[in-house]
Amino acid sequence: MLSKVLSKSSCASCKFCCSFRRQSLWETPLFPQETVDKLSSENEYGVVGKFRMSQTVQGVRFGRLILENNYRTDNPEEEVPCTFLDPQKGCILKGEDKPFDCSIWPLRIMDKNGELVIALTPTCPTIGATPSEKLVELVKSELGQRIYEYAKTHPYIIKEYREKFPIIG
Repeated sequence: MLSKVLSKSSCASCKFCCSFRRQSLWETPLFPQETVDKLSSENEYGVVGKFRMSQTVQGVRFGRLILENNYRTDNPEEEVPCTFLDPQKGCILKGEDKPFDCSIWPLRIMDKNGELVIALTPTCPTIGATPSEKLVELVKSELGQRIYEYAKTHPYIIKEYREKFPIIG
């Protein structure tokens, strides 16, 4: 759906959303328990992920991809790619295994003072810090509703609101 506002070639050449600095580890993908089970042992992708399991939220247990052990230096600007990122092909995960957070990047569903909002991650090099009219229109129509519905049944994807994230839905 985001392909209506994001160029696939721009995203493929950038991959910014698939790498994390230490201060952005809060944005590492969250995976439901069944996907964690699949990806943390030998699987069809040939890559085994390491996960930190979190508490259960509304009956759903989830895990966060562990990347902290992959840093080679103490430089806070050093970036570590997602375990499931192939530098040539991009994300190797199929749709059913890809985290929802990844499929809606650079959007985030966030809790701002008890209210759910859809915000734009201002660090996306392709979109930039200001949402386009086309992106706002997409969120206010079909995509926004889909994100809100998913968040109701998967509340673990809801992140705490951060200043500087423009609210667009």
